[in-house]
Amino acid sequence: MSHLLPWLAALLCFAMLVAAVVAIRERSTPVAILAAGLVSLMASVLFLVLASPDVAMTEAAIGSGLTTFLLFFVLGRVRNVMERDDG
Repeated sequence: MSHLLPWLAALLCFAMLVAAVVAIRERSTPVAILAAGLVSLMASVLFLVLASPDVAMTEAAIGSGLTTFLLFFVLGRVRNVMERDDG
């Protein structure tokens, strides 16, 4: 089983790179935020695979969960302010 771990880690790293490129290149802000959250979520899975469950839980809670929620919250507030200024 341990010979599969390097392949799984490499696959997760590749997926993280793809999601990071999507987050950088995407013109749509919500899609970019979701892609950035996906990078954090895959990083937490990678930490779990690398036998660091405490770091994985912290990354999942703060990096993926709280940061993504906070970015969507701020995006909603900015859109509300922009709509009030236009109307």
